[in-house]
Amino acid sequence: MTRERPPEIDKLLRDIEWELDLTKKEIGKDRFDPRVMEAITAVPRHEFVPEESRRYAYDDGPLPIGFGQTVSQPFIVALMTDLLEPKPKDVVLEVGTGSGYQTAILARLVKKVYSVEIIGVLAEQACERLRKLGIDNVEIKVGDGYYGWPEHAPYDKIIVTAAAPEIPPPLIEQLKPGGRLVIPVGEPFGYQMLKVVDKDNSGRLETRDVLGVAFVPLTGDGVEKNGRDDTGTTHNPTP
Repeated sequence: MTRERPPEIDKLLRDIEWELDLTKKEIGKDRFDPRVMEAITAVPRHEFVPEESRRYAYDDGPLPIGFGQTVSQPFIVALMTDLLEPKPKDVVLEVGTGSGYQTAILARLVKKVYSVEIIGVLAEQACERLRKLGIDNVEIKVGDGYYGWPEHAPYDKIIVTAAAPEIPPPLIEQLKPGGRLVIPVGEPFGYQMLKVVDKDNSGRLETRDVLGVAFVPLTGDGVEKNGRDDTGTTHNPTP
């Protein structure tokens, strides 16, 4: 017998479809990859928000997770994941682990996720959540995401979940030829544009604008002065 989805999941999916209908001309599509939507359905978002916010976990909006950070709106998570075009054999770099919600979505869709988070407490909490859910194809590093994670490069795909004033050159360097980067670009708390960057087999870049967005800013030395590298420490949520 087929199990019925919880009503909050049905509501979430309807909200995502409604947002998609509103923005389809801007983003150039009227549906998301079924694999992406299956991952959205399967990952329990309430596990990635603070206890006091759980009653809002399946609303289509961002939620605070502490330290001035948020878990992104489900529609934006679905959009960015779909734009990334994740494949089962992909190795993905995520910049900005946050609560680990986007990380968990990606982990269901690709071979391996390497994720960088500048706030140590958030990285530890995300590791614990992923471990609790039995997600074992993710490694999380505490460090400055501007510099990526060169030890595991090159990556098939890179996703950035905070807005940078410009596309960090180290991320372009760590992207495989034939790879794709999805990133919001713009001033902190100002105008930002979600961009898709494709690197062809000769290393040439093609960038396109997708949708105006609002993200918390990417932070760290790389953004502030493009200076000191921070190798950080590594956490592995393997059970």
